Amino acid sequence: MRKPQLVFVIAFAGGLAACGETSSLQVSDGTGPSPKLPEPNKTLIPTVNIAPAIGWPEGGKPTAAAGTQVAAFAEGLDHPRWLYVLPNGDVLVAETNAPPKPDDSSGIRGWVMKKVMGKAGAGVPSPNRITLLRDADHDGVAETRTVFLQNLNSPFGMTLVGNDLYVADTDRLLRFNYEPGATEIKSQPIKVVDLPGGTLNHHWTKNVIASKDGSKLYVTVGSNSNVGENGLDKEEGRAAIWEVDRATGNHRIFASGIRNPNGLAWEPKSGALWTAVNERDEIGSDLVPDYITSVKDGGFYGWPFSYYGQHVDVRVSPQNPDLVAKAIAPDYAVGPHTASLGLSFAEGNNLPAQFKEGAFIGQHGSWNRKPHSGYKVIFVPFTGGKPSGTPVDVLTGFLDKDENALGRPVGVVIDQQGGLLVADDVGNKVWRVSATK
Repeated sequence: MRKPQLVFVIAFAGGLAACGETSSLQVSDGTGPSPKLPEPNKTLIPTVNIAPAIGWPEGGKPTAAAGTQVAAFAEGLDHPRWLYVLPNGDVLVAETNAPPKPDDSSGIRGWVMKKVMGKAGAGVPSPNRITLLRDADHDGVAETRTVFLQNLNSPFGMTLVGNDLYVADTDRLLRFNYEPGATEIKSQPIKVVDLPGGTLNHHWTKNVIASKDGSKLYVTVGSNSNVGENGLDKEEGRAAIWEVDRATGNHRIFASGIRNPNGLAWEPKSGALWTAVNERDEIGSDLVPDYITSVKDGGFYGWPFSYYGQHVDVRVSPQNPDLVAKAIAPDYAVGPHTASLGLSFAEGNNLPAQFKEGAFIGQHGSWNRKPHSGYKVIFVPFTGGKPSGTPVDVLTGFLDKDENALGRPVGVVIDQQGGLLVADDVGNKVWRVSATK
């Protein structure tokens, strides 16, 4: 066994929380249109600071912002991660987790990271289903729950165009026929296009939304590594947002160099496509801030060669200065290692006035930062289609006093009654935030 691998294993055995360095900046320093970017701090042992997943105690719930309240919309789910609201108000929730990916957990490092993710609550088998939740009496609690789709392969994103329901499995984009009001779909899917998957499938989540006219679909495909360490040949079609022609299944790379995009949404004022992105790890607690950004057709956003424009990542080989010169800096940082996944614009919500224009962001929480970051839902104010202020905490309290994870927020969406729904994949609930009565 090589010395670095041996050190890593010894560190794991001695307690993960003790590993690595500590932040010298506040999360707020890595937030906003011009985040602070200190020099990289690559250590022999990466910072590993897991918040062990324990779930909510009886009666426990997050803390809601002033003027709002939070209650469980649905409980007893199995790893709910992503949400979609149908036109009739029914809520679809993807109960899902990572697929088997043996080549992504091989070797000493893979073994350790598998243990790390398991401690964080990500080690359970994928339920591979989409559940329908219905709140027919509009009291803020789903009284009907049915298995809407099952036998999927780590499903994540969902979008409806007419009567065509699209589901992004980890390795395929599928189309199902949807009848308005249906509580289950039993028909076989039609494959629209294959997506990068396989036995090495590092960032497995695939999201999908439709263009306003319904002619195009946009699909997120995360990278197959942290910074290309598995070989750049393994990154074909990855770290990108695809544009898929809905009629033919033909696709092209709409934007690239985006390490792990998850949330996708159309900004209502400008009409621009925005995404929430997880940036790279293992160069210190203060690098690199995750971000939300508008996405330009043909734009390159740096990964793996650089971050935040032309900040070169020297770990990548071979280097590519020509691409670095073209790298676009993101619009707005949302803190280092916050694992910002969910993204939903405020249009249609009935929350207090401070939440009327901007973006809600579900922050799943860090493993590569000390102290922890994320583990909350925030709101970034916008003016005229662009971020315009300091983030506001919407839901907090997902960590207890001992730094255990009671829950971890993921997908966020506005429901038909104007409340904010939040998927919690450790608490196994969907929370609903509404204005205080």
